[in-house]
Amino acid sequence: MPRSQDDLKWFGEGFDGFPKILPDDCVEYSIYLINNNPNGSDARDNLREIQNAAKKLIKTHLQDFIWQREGFELKIKRDGQRSYLWGRTNFGDSADDEWTIVYLLRELSAQFPEVWIRVFDTDGEFLLIEAANALPTWLNPEVADFRVWIHAGKLLVIPLELPGKAVRGLSGTSDRMTLDRALEWIGNPNRKLQHSAKIEVEAFMRLQKYPHQIRESLHCALVKIPRKLAYILHNFPGCVSAAIEAFYLRDPIALHHLEKEGIEGLPFSPPDLVEASVKFTKVGYAQLRSQQFTLPSVWESLARHAVDLKVRAQLEIGGRLSCGFAMLLSDPHNRDKKEVREIKLLIEDLESGEEQLPSDSDVKSWGLSEDSDSWLDIDFGEFERELDGKAQSNSVPAFGDKGVQNNLRRTVERFQNFLKSEGENSDGGLIDDMDHDDDETSSEASASSDDVEAAASDTTKNPDEDDFTAMMREMMGMPEEVMNELMSNFDLTSSIKHLQPEAALKRTQKPKVPTELDEGERIREVMDQTGQELLEAGALDL
Repeated sequence: MPRSQDDLKWFGEGFDGFPKILPDDCVEYSIYLINNNPNGSDARDNLREIQNAAKKLIKTHLQDFIWQREGFELKIKRDGQRSYLWGRTNFGDSADDEWTIVYLLRELSAQFPEVWIRVFDTDGEFLLIEAANALPTWLNPEVADFRVWIHAGKLLVIPLELPGKAVRGLSGTSDRMTLDRALEWIGNPNRKLQHSAKIEVEAFMRLQKYPHQIRESLHCALVKIPRKLAYILHNFPGCVSAAIEAFYLRDPIALHHLEKEGIEGLPFSPPDLVEASVKFTKVGYAQLRSQQFTLPSVWESLARHAVDLKVRAQLEIGGRLSCGFAMLLSDPHNRDKKEVREIKLLIEDLESGEEQLPSDSDVKSWGLSEDSDSWLDIDFGEFERELDGKAQSNSVPAFGDKGVQNNLRRTVERFQNFLKSEGENSDGGLIDDMDHDDDETSSEASASSDDVEAAASDTTKNPDEDDFTAMMREMMGMPEEVMNELMSNFDLTSSIKHLQPEAALKRTQKPKVPTELDEGERIREVMDQTGQELLEAGALDL
């Protein structure tokens, strides 16, 4: 799953992500049993019990779910004397699929107290990237591997061993963890794993909407498609993702094949069309809708002559979907795919007479549900107004969306962390002079530092939190009641005190704060300078 620079920068300058050890867009997960006898004869029976529990979870929460590329699956594997459950899923462009898997794994860990789960993706320890805002300074990419585990529904971290004080019974004292050492640590009765509620909340932030989010990641649409295709989708709804991928990643050879074969050669073509409700992933539906594509002449003619605009749109989507299935089946590289084999078996059943095409009443009996596709339409003007706290919707107040509120709260947390980190480094001392002007003499720096220290010390003796909140509200453009709610959870006084005068001088190189200003004006001067820095650094980006 691709990470933004905003996610990665909290690990330090120059960090571009954890080393990639998986193919692109893949998540891998392992489940280990840690108890008195994890390698005993009953270990495989226990693993099968977990497998069955996973199937029940899927049946409960993922009934009729459509995976973007591959689904969740657990297999029993053996490594030496150790048996464990393992799986790898290619989630394609759907990040929701990856987080659905994390949700299932967390649920399994809550059901089985002896279970310890590790999950990572193409970017490595992605749960740490999610929680980058809350990590301790020692938990950096160099030591992070194999330290993050899901157990009993919680996120636990294996701490660093103190030099010369290795836990009794554990081999080695290196900061770098391995799988064997991690399992050895977890199974040791003298173990002490760290549990941070703040790290856990950040790492599992995207799971807050689950299991409801599982349904929200799907989209039902009414389309006009050939009767044969409606039969296949009814019996094998999950194959729609493979067809969309074939359409989305098509090449000129696939397009040439469509035109060359004509209407008689297309496996799914007019004129025998039915109106059917098709379930997509939202990512897949957007991929089907978004691309520029010229339909084969027969489909283009039908869409052009449709008087009703809704019918025209249904023909457009149905034509694209039918072409996707044609591309999927015609490409020899796909012949070994599970979806292709299943589709061909269904077609053979029809051709042999074992199965019959559905009638119009049969298709209607399957249901004709349809979801609004308004989520595809982005009003960037309204989006900006929402972020500014000036949304014009009469039904939804400004910042009424919980997601926006969460983003703002996390922004304020980052702002507070930024203030604290400005004054201190990881060792507790003042920050290094990284931005100091080489041409400035030491005497000038000392004099300026003394002046700023005197003024800033007066400022931070009794900081006015009301003025601070007002200035933050002005910078972020939000309503007063929203700002008050956000700020109520944070200790602003202690945060401001961490803004050391020496650090402020070195970072800003701005004129000193006049001592003759009254208290409110001095606070405003300091915070205006800090706010400008934050904006330039992107720390206030939502």
